[in-house]
Amino acid sequence: MADDPSDILDVLKQHAPFDMLPEALRAEIAPGITRIEAREGEILFSEGARLAGLYLVESGALDIVSSHADLVSRRGPGDIMGERGLLRDGLAMLTARATEASTLLLIPPKIFFDLIERVPEFEIWFERARPSSSMTSDDGPYATGLTALQVSDLMSATPISCASDSTITDVAKMMRAHSISSVVVMDGSALKGIITAHDLTNKVLAEGLTGDVPVHQIMTPDPMTIAPDALGLDALMMLSDHGINHLPVVVNAQIVGMVGKTDLFRQQAATASHMIADIVQAEDAHDMAAVMTRVPTLLTQLVSAGARPNAITRRITDITDAITHRLLGLAEKKLGPPPVPYLWLACGSQGRREQTGVSDQDNCLILDDAFKPEHDDYFAEMAQFVSDGLNTCGFVYCPGDMMATNPRWRQPIRVWREYFNKWISEPDNEAQMLASVMFDLRPISGENGLFDELQQQVLTRARANSIFVAHMVSNSLKHTPPLSLFRGFALIRSGEHKNKVDLKHSGVVPVVDLGRVYALEGAIKAVNTYDRLKAAREAGIVSESGARDLIDAYDLIAETRLRHQAAQIRAGEAPDNFMAPNQLSDLERNHLRDAFMVIKTMQSALGQGRGSLG
Repeated sequence: MADDPSDILDVLKQHAPFDMLPEALRAEIAPGITRIEAREGEILFSEGARLAGLYLVESGALDIVSSHADLVSRRGPGDIMGERGLLRDGLAMLTARATEASTLLLIPPKIFFDLIERVPEFEIWFERARPSSSMTSDDGPYATGLTALQVSDLMSATPISCASDSTITDVAKMMRAHSISSVVVMDGSALKGIITAHDLTNKVLAEGLTGDVPVHQIMTPDPMTIAPDALGLDALMMLSDHGINHLPVVVNAQIVGMVGKTDLFRQQAATASHMIADIVQAEDAHDMAAVMTRVPTLLTQLVSAGARPNAITRRITDITDAITHRLLGLAEKKLGPPPVPYLWLACGSQGRREQTGVSDQDNCLILDDAFKPEHDDYFAEMAQFVSDGLNTCGFVYCPGDMMATNPRWRQPIRVWREYFNKWISEPDNEAQMLASVMFDLRPISGENGLFDELQQQVLTRARANSIFVAHMVSNSLKHTPPLSLFRGFALIRSGEHKNKVDLKHSGVVPVVDLGRVYALEGAIKAVNTYDRLKAAREAGIVSESGARDLIDAYDLIAETRLRHQAAQIRAGEAPDNFMAPNQLSDLERNHLRDAFMVIKTMQSALGQGRGSLG
């Protein structure tokens, strides 16, 4: 049966850059686009193979891997694949493998290149995908980058200035004192020129001038400027077209900032796929730690670009996954082949793919039942190597020792089966806590088969034990939204975070707990909270309206949390989860309060019994 063009048209409307096309043009191209299905494990295209076109992921998930099977990036709904190869020579630069059943739209090369010819905005969107000789990864629109960020997001807000009669020596001292490479020349509030370190080399030293020459003799007068609401890509193109390195940012003839090539290149490098490509090549944890210093910029970039919270946390988690995978590879290189098959798993926020700017490490090892006591020296050393590496990269050791370095969490599958059986049959407080953590397990590297059967057995057994389910429900209600009796916020009363709201434990965690219970009741294998809520809705565990309201509430709280962290990063502060409600407008506070009320309502429904959900 042929694909329905109207159905394809609806998909195109939802995803960039096709959402920027005129409606008539979308309708024109829809009949030429086909929908394809990829089975779990299927190779969509292989490195070096001729690409059938541009791929838009409608549903599912795919891994982009190198010829050495190293993970470069992960793609999900809304992501695009293949554009870099199409723009180079039509051959795939990497391999795409479906990690779950996936549906994609295939846009033929003729349509793709025709759109680039006809729509300037479409061409600009893909301009960053044109490969240079040094590019080896198929980045795609993993982060919206310079095509979405404005100059105001990238500029230095306090440009250093001097008067036109200042001397070259004065300016050189300014540059040294402020570690900058340009100074704007002002006449009162009017911009007269710009002088750069390049000018000092080529116009002063090379010409044998003395340091007492006034800057107006060598400055570039009436320099090109740019507005703060221009796109970062516009700034980069202006700099490149005119062979300059700095642009003053001006509003109503008043200079408000400075943006340079270094700012733009740094921003381009702060994309998840660029970072993962660097991690794949890293030789030790210190190299990876250097890459991790770009994560705060990535977070602020994604927040500024309006990315959805779930997309942001998945991108950040992808970086953690890549670091973990690379550390395990380096461990095997150091220690030799493992004596028995193993599987490294993450739990906590990494397991759920929900990491933000504040994360510790939670992990464990499942070993093949061929494991013998004498094998543990190898896996203990591996666990220490990886956990130390993660700590070097900023993922501090778990305060609760929930790590593979703890022998308790480094066991053969038969012991793991005993653990879960005991937690389910004897659900005391510790069992509830441990089961909650372990229900968020997600394989990172190794033999996935060691977990698949265990996960299914555990979900089936847990769901059938009504006492255990009741305990898990009770445990999920311990974290309550911060609401006071009179529709205000219940703030922290003392200590370092007095008069603030904990957006993690009082906002995000209650929804995570609800999602975990829904997954338990429906035997849902997904561990990401969004995925659990959507699956619970589809399975009828939560009503359509209840799920929609809860997802919207979770989205708002998660977005508020990420915006709070991004603002702290921009202010030069360490990000945290504690926010003063008075930082928000009245409208924002009302929306946040309503979101907390939704969570409270869903908790009440869950507490009243299975039949009341939603």
